[in-house]
Amino acid sequence: MKILVTGGAGFIGSNFVLHLLKTYPGYELINVDALTYAGNLDNLRAVESLPQYRFVHADITDRAALASLFDEGLDAVVNFAAESHVDRSILQPDLFVRTNVLGTQVLLELAREAQLQRYVQVSTDEVYGTLGATGLFTEQTPLAPNSPYSASKAGADLLVRAYHETYGLPVNITRCSNNYGPYQFPEKLIPLMIERALQDQPLPVYGDGLNVRDWLYVEDHCRAIDLVLHGGHPGEVYNVGGRNERNNLQVVRTILQELGKPESLIDHVQDRLGHDRRYAIDADKIRAELGWQPQHDYESGIRATIRWYLDNREWMARVRSGAYRVPQQPSASPGTPPAPGASDTPGGGA
Repeated sequence: MKILVTGGAGFIGSNFVLHLLKTYPGYELINVDALTYAGNLDNLRAVESLPQYRFVHADITDRAALASLFDEGLDAVVNFAAESHVDRSILQPDLFVRTNVLGTQVLLELAREAQLQRYVQVSTDEVYGTLGATGLFTEQTPLAPNSPYSASKAGADLLVRAYHETYGLPVNITRCSNNYGPYQFPEKLIPLMIERALQDQPLPVYGDGLNVRDWLYVEDHCRAIDLVLHGGHPGEVYNVGGRNERNNLQVVRTILQELGKPESLIDHVQDRLGHDRRYAIDADKIRAELGWQPQHDYESGIRATIRWYLDNREWMARVRSGAYRVPQQPSASPGTPPAPGASDTPGGGA
């Protein structure tokens, strides 16, 4: 197969690129990324010289740049490319609509014209809105996004569905819970808290810290997308979640305990606007239809994640200093990221 992965220099995208190249060494893979602030080619140093891998620096809203790639004869597209930080979406909603909605439409139209065999849209459980103390999001849960970020992802999902219903494009949508693991940009909750704890700095936690998320180790998410890419039924949505519900305070306390740091570092800060209270995923469909099972529970996954950041301090230092960034970003790239806070992950809000 010849696969176009968009957003493959980001957190989940780069983990998926590494997974595909390891699992299917005979595949050809093109990675397109605009290299905005969260795109990091350091994540892919291990594969950058492989003959079956190619990186293209482009924005998914740039139809001309992408059209030549589709002309090469692609078999599939997996779209990770998105602005994903909720705090940023509150400040710059227009940027999120441009990338997440218009960029997705460009990809869909090119996929339709090329009569692509498969298009997979990587989405988020945040499109469903928020849950009460009980219940789970299923694939039939109505979309009710509460932030500009989740609204833009929901808009993209609806376009994907429309291209299947109108044109017969063989699409799938995956909606995942909070991801964590290696290569996550340090504006996100877990790497941010690890880095601050190591420096004995205050750990900012929104509100009372009791917002609940369903945490999933990124490798398990990548295996789920792999299964959908190869065996998903056209037009179907697949929820992906680990059934590892933890509130933000529990996550932060786990990190402090593993690092031997005091809970006095926790600093409750003003809550974010429109902060969803609880997400939780029912993943029975992907388990039953495609045989997916997560291989990491929360306890093993969080320990592995902490170890990775401890073993890769140079990676974090390059991110913090900005040394990881490629010069001369595309004109669509956003500027300096906001000051870090206890913020959202691509697969769901913290």
